[in-house]
Amino acid sequence: MNIQSYIRDIPDFPKKGILFKDITPLLGDKKALVYTVDALFELIDGQHIDKVVGTEARGFFFGMLLAQKLDAGFVPVRKPGKLPYHTFGASYELEYGTDRLEMHQDAVHKGERVLIHDDVLATGGTAKAVCELVEQAGGVVVQCNFLIELSFLNGREKLTGYEAKSLLKY
Repeated sequence: MNIQSYIRDIPDFPKKGILFKDITPLLGDKKALVYTVDALFELIDGQHIDKVVGTEARGFFFGMLLAQKLDAGFVPVRKPGKLPYHTFGASYELEYGTDRLEMHQDAVHKGERVLIHDDVLATGGTAKAVCELVEQAGGVVVQCNFLIELSFLNGREKLTGYEAKSLLKY
């Protein structure tokens, strides 16, 4: 199945000069959705995973489905002030600015094997920040998993030392 055909380009979103990859058509098609979850699952290559950490907000979609398929827990990583309990925080740079992410301090336990999932690997700042949060909690990052990789932004460079896999590359 050509899942690329279910991803549409939105120019100048969220800011002028950005070509946004809209995955909502993919999410809305039952067959494409099931195929994509199975393909993302295959990227994990049978590794044992205790927790899937999904990045706000689009990382939640496939992150939750992967956690279910892996018989693992799910941990949301969110923007500041969105989680109600004690949090760890990490700042990062985007291709169009800076931001910060937080994770509950008790979400990942020492030694737990973690899959980090997000929809897009762009500059790598978001994924690197999530890796830092997991490690701050004592978790072991087994793999960073992405639906889309924007190769021209060289995000993998920030993930040196981490296994990173993506389904689609642009």
